[in-house]
Amino acid sequence: MAGWDDSHRELEDLLVLCELGNEGEDSETLEEVRSLLPPLVRRVEQMEFARMLSGEHDATDAIVSINAGAGGTEAQDWAEMLLRMYLRWAERKGFKTEITEYQPGDEAGAKGVTFTVSGPYAYGYLKAEKGIHRLVRISPFDANARRHTSFCSVFVFPELSDDIEVDIQDKDLKVDTYRASGAGGQHVNKTDSAIRITHIPTGIVVSCQNERSQHKNRAVAMKQLKARIYELEMEKKESEAEALAGEKKEIAWGSQIRSYVLHPYRMVKDHRTGHEVGNADGVLDGDLDGFIEAYLLR
Repeated sequence: MAGWDDSHRELEDLLVLCELGNEGEDSETLEEVRSLLPPLVRRVEQMEFARMLSGEHDATDAIVSINAGAGGTEAQDWAEMLLRMYLRWAERKGFKTEITEYQPGDEAGAKGVTFTVSGPYAYGYLKAEKGIHRLVRISPFDANARRHTSFCSVFVFPELSDDIEVDIQDKDLKVDTYRASGAGGQHVNKTDSAIRITHIPTGIVVSCQNERSQHKNRAVAMKQLKARIYELEMEKKESEAEALAGEKKEIAWGSQIRSYVLHPYRMVKDHRTGHEVGNADGVLDGDLDGFIEAYLLR
């Protein structure tokens, strides 16, 4: 790439200038090196950013779905914590978010939640979060204050543009209407405006309850269904390619991508990259950039 070649030559020139300045104890030359280095670093960082987020759909908005695993209230509370973490992260980025489906937990938290994140390269960033997230802590719901381990799955899909064709037949859809529950506006629990669509061939289920009309909720749900079916097809192609290459990835509930440990010590560690942070509270408050960048740079 021309940009990399130019930057490499510029760096070599600066190294020569630095060497000459040191040998001749030339303060003016060394000062010139100091002034020229920061712009070079910024250009390299920009090129690295462009390389990291150069996937087909990286520049698009994202659809994020969080689902509580086995464990009842513990896992459902963990799903709510993850939702807060991602909403805080998006707020820091200046991204817009909208919750389209929220299934409240039995006692606390959420069984499942789907939301959109709108902003430059939202999907490119958030694709790093796809997988199983594990929490270890002293349970606030356990009278005996025992340590519990909870799991949640996070799925991330690109919000596809209208010019991308995904074949969805009406005969393959089962559409149900129901009364919305949980947070969602004044219309909640007044009309059967919420929509649940099941794609029979794949078993994919999507829902939307955030809009005021069935028509709008159906449009949002269909957009989510389109994204999930497209992602499923892409995963099939990747699996076929891995099989041809003799590779096999284990996909299991226990194969978490990241662990958040709040007891007996406090640490968040990504098992794919080895990146870890001792400030677990900061991570849960939305400080995710270090984990996302480590994943994209690997």
